[in-house]
Amino acid sequence: MIFPKWTNWLPLALGLGAALTGGAVTAGVTYYFTPKYYRAGYQPVQPVPFSHRIHAEQLGVDCRYCHNGVEKSWFSNLPGASTCMNCHSTVLKDDPRLALVRESATNNTPIPWVQIHRTPDYVYFNHSVHVTRGISCVECHGRVDQMDEVREVKSLSMSFCLDCHRDPAAYIRPTGKVTDLGWQWSTNAVKNSEMQEVEGKKLVEHMRVESLQSCSACHR
Repeated sequence: MIFPKWTNWLPLALGLGAALTGGAVTAGVTYYFTPKYYRAGYQPVQPVPFSHRIHAEQLGVDCRYCHNGVEKSWFSNLPGASTCMNCHSTVLKDDPRLALVRESATNNTPIPWVQIHRTPDYVYFNHSVHVTRGISCVECHGRVDQMDEVREVKSLSMSFCLDCHRDPAAYIRPTGKVTDLGWQWSTNAVKNSEMQEVEGKKLVEHMRVESLQSCSACHR
């Protein structure tokens, strides 16, 4: 006998291991390498046709009226139906498009919104740390105030995040202008760029912004 008996199971074990590894890799690629996790352009159909253009741009509703936890929490919360009904109990109160909102408010059940912006489970991102240090919503989410249907416009990739972490002065703005998505230092493009460079550095120093680039900053 050249080989012990236990080696008879070796081909089966190797084959099973290869199958499990292949399955895990396939599942991981399928789960993470889809538009909803990494690619700009993802725009799912939502259960209620909510227009940010009407609410944020035309009516001037501040982002924080609905996403009121963004300055104190790691996540940006979605509003409950009761928040919607603060206005829609009188405005368009019988509109059929808002039937699900009224039902949600009456029965105290959540509206099944489809999440659009999402980082992989192994990435830690804290909204409050960024928002309270002068990083505007527009840097990651684009001009949501001009969207009838929200879509992902930035890649939210690792290199995308590192660009900001390596040079926060190029993106920072006064904290009072964080939710003013169209705000600029100047309407003149050249002057705006120059002011961003100068004033951005001042804000980074004043607010003691830490441009963390270590792995543990985002992968915990």
